[in-house]
Amino acid sequence: MDRTEDRRLVAGLQAGDQAAVRELAVRYGPRIQQLAMRHMKNREDAEEVTQDVLLKVHRKIDAFRGDAALSSWIYRITFNTAMSRLRQNRAARAAAQERDRVEALLETGEQVRTLAEPADWSWMPDEHVMRAQLREALAAAVAELPEIYRAPVVLRDIEGLTTEEASSRLKVKDQTLKSRLHRGRLMLREKLDVFRSGLGLHRPTPAYS
Repeated sequence: MDRTEDRRLVAGLQAGDQAAVRELAVRYGPRIQQLAMRHMKNREDAEEVTQDVLLKVHRKIDAFRGDAALSSWIYRITFNTAMSRLRQNRAARAAAQERDRVEALLETGEQVRTLAEPADWSWMPDEHVMRAQLREALAAAVAELPEIYRAPVVLRDIEGLTTEEASSRLKVKDQTLKSRLHRGRLMLREKLDVFRSGLGLHRPTPAYS
């Protein structure tokens, strides 16, 4: 595209000319969407990326110095925006899957050891509401853990694998697995601290003669 036209378009955008904003969408919108489609693989996401890019170009036009062609600058923004959305989509899917898995385990009554010691809430019939809130908070807290800590917690405390089995699955040393598991448990403890006193997770186990 002619550099003269680009300079005129940039000047119009920097001046806040709405006609220039419309021209930007007409001239570059289809090509932005075409590039976004290569990465996003579906039209809806590609269209959202296109709108994000057009908005970013409009907002950041003062940062354009003309060292490269306007098209190159716009396509770089498009690539970065598409990659960011792909990461967000993957993270959202992983979080949702993790949350669903934890909730499913909790609903079936299986033991989930999220703190350093096991906790069994089934013997507290008068605390249904608090337990429901804890289940929701637990699922969200596990899903929000960084992957490096979430994986050890899920494998050891939810799926019930041994340290050796979990470290083999993650291809790390046992000591590395233990360190990450400890850190993950501490992070969960902090996130769930508000429930500890209410549920009495640390009540002493009754002694039986």
